Amino acid sequence: MLQDTAGLRHMSNTNQSSVSEFLLLGLSRQPQQQQLLFLLFLIMYLATVLGNLLIILAISTDSCLHTPMYFFLSNLSFVDVCFSSTIVPKVLAIYTLGSQAISFSGCLTQLYFLCVFADMDNFVLAVMAYDRFVAICHPLDYKTKMTHQLCTLLIVGSWMVANLNCLLHTLLLARLTFCGDNIIPHFFCDATPLLKLSCSDTHLNELVIHTEGAVIMVIPFACILISYIYITYAVLRVSSPRGGWKAFSTCGSHLAVVCLFYGTIIAEYFNPSSSHSAGRDVAGAVMYTMVTPMLNPFIYSLRNRDMKGALRKVLTMRFPSKQ
Repeated sequence: MLQDTAGLRHMSNTNQSSVSEFLLLGLSRQPQQQQLLFLLFLIMYLATVLGNLLIILAISTDSCLHTPMYFFLSNLSFVDVCFSSTIVPKVLAIYTLGSQAISFSGCLTQLYFLCVFADMDNFVLAVMAYDRFVAICHPLDYKTKMTHQLCTLLIVGSWMVANLNCLLHTLLLARLTFCGDNIIPHFFCDATPLLKLSCSDTHLNELVIHTEGAVIMVIPFACILISYIYITYAVLRVSSPRGGWKAFSTCGSHLAVVCLFYGTIIAEYFNPSSSHSAGRDVAGAVMYTMVTPMLNPFIYSLRNRDMKGALRKVLTMRFPSKQ
């Protein structure tokens, strides 16, 4: 297989016309490792889809969970299912069918949706932090502030901003010329390896990623930090240590996923291009595209008593038999 890849690379180098497709190398080219990775990613993908769909079903069927907190959680679960589904099926196809090729338009489409769902994860995490801020710092005004109209507006607005932001990045990539090497040392179409393959001037793309893209990430992250500063201050003012810990414990799961998500995103995208290595990029990508969405049902829900009860009802649901 290494010889085949080398041959494809040689053919691509001799052809200086515009590239019509790319070749995704995946995570490994060793057959035994590919079988192990296929099994691992399949298990992770099934856990991600089944776990998050169970959350959505439990929240939609239990009227006690029809609150802003669980409304945002169900949206996060939906985004995580879409996020993983944008990438993992292609990865599994690489390891089972040897289907490494992806067309230029298909690559840009995958990149677009990957960007949209990553932005939505970013926005929903910020919205969930604001929800916890209002619940802990302004408990008496919670119902009047976190109305159904506001919650819907926050989610719809997030989708609009995410789509506009990712459309900009995709259009900027679409204007580039790709010639010669079309081998992507990654398991999906990502901006960093694509910029390295382009034979056009990519300074504008990098400028937009590090300015406009940074703003899209930094503003929600700043909102999360500010929310937790106020939450910590409010908890410290509680006279009962047990009551303060109980209030802050509702934020623990959210804070853990925030650190995991933003840590990998910052390490992956907001470093100089020269400091990137293929191995580190792939490792970081696995974390935020597969591991974090899979952990959502466990971190957010299985430690929550109300969610445990709702999931138990769904799993033990008995459908009436037809007469």
